[in-house]
Amino acid sequence: MDLSHTPEDEEFRARLRAWLATALPVLPPPPDPADWPARRARDLGWQRALYDAGYGELHWDASPTTRLIFLEETEAAGAPYVGANFVGLLHAGPTIAAEGTDGQRRRWLPPILRGEEVWCQGFSEPGAGSDLASLRTRARRDGDHYVVDGSKIWTSHAEVADWCELLVRTDPDAPRHRGISWLAMPMDAPGVTVRPLRTLAGSAEFAEVFLDGVRIPVANRVGAENDGWRVTMVTLSFERGTAFVGEVVACRRVLRELAAAARRDGRWDDAVLRRRLGRLNAEFLALWRLTQWNVSEAAAGGGVPGVGGSVFKLRYSHARQDLYDAAADVLGPGALDLDSPWVLDRLSSLSYTIAAGTSQIQRTIVAERMLGLPRGR
Repeated sequence: MDLSHTPEDEEFRARLRAWLATALPVLPPPPDPADWPARRARDLGWQRALYDAGYGELHWDASPTTRLIFLEETEAAGAPYVGANFVGLLHAGPTIAAEGTDGQRRRWLPPILRGEEVWCQGFSEPGAGSDLASLRTRARRDGDHYVVDGSKIWTSHAEVADWCELLVRTDPDAPRHRGISWLAMPMDAPGVTVRPLRTLAGSAEFAEVFLDGVRIPVANRVGAENDGWRVTMVTLSFERGTAFVGEVVACRRVLRELAAAARRDGRWDDAVLRRRLGRLNAEFLALWRLTQWNVSEAAAGGGVPGVGGSVFKLRYSHARQDLYDAAADVLGPGALDLDSPWVLDRLSSLSYTIAAGTSQIQRTIVAERMLGLPRGR
């Protein structure tokens, strides 16, 4: 892994900083957190600005050092992150780039990069969350279409999405890992019903999606029929291996803000708190180094992250929860104020040991695929 900064890297950093200094002040203010159509518009507007300035493809088509410099600088400047289209930019797009046909890449990748279309993820079901291979949503072949019936849950931003990366069972008689296919489903297709779900924090970025005789062209299948589990592993590699990169940068910023708040409030004299924050600082620095390794490994391996992403996802999920537990100690009574972004982020952090694969699943992957331990029964 070589992540040293060349003169060209530093020139890129300086150019990006200069552009951010002019682009960010003219951004419209953030909309109401509950107004998802307005949030979609703002997020896509920012992606379009990045695209027009030549930075739109840095999530995919850049060297490891360039990509990490981009994330460091945009986070340090307070720029928006990927927002409502995180599935398109961080999951579906990279999967289509790696596994799709030339025609599929031409159809779906440019609109994602230009900030024109939003994707959501239709993987989990009410009876198939951590055990994703037990999914039951069925796709029956009818000529040049699949006819899909079933339901999905925890579908992020489904209410504002144009497309869904959808897992379906195309062969109910095959072993459960071998009868699955990966489809791109238009969210405006007849038979698609979206029902928002309200979270603990009061937001509604998740939804249930019900599919009643939805017709999806066979041409929208990414990968071969019944080979969807392998394609899904590619998607999950991106989700666990590189999709959280920007969040590590954000957590390091939050930690600095937390230390500053402790100094202002007189809590810095508490040696136990200082040790706690020091440990968190070391942990996030280690996670950043692991991020550098994973991104570099992905670049060397054709763009797809390896199983080291599970090591990162496992530790990052718990470190993020520890960070916001520490924030609650510093905030004191303010930790109960639901209008505080600190509190909302703390509530959100509770989901991280479940989202993108539970901690139990990550431990199993590490044990079996990295350590070579026997498979569990």
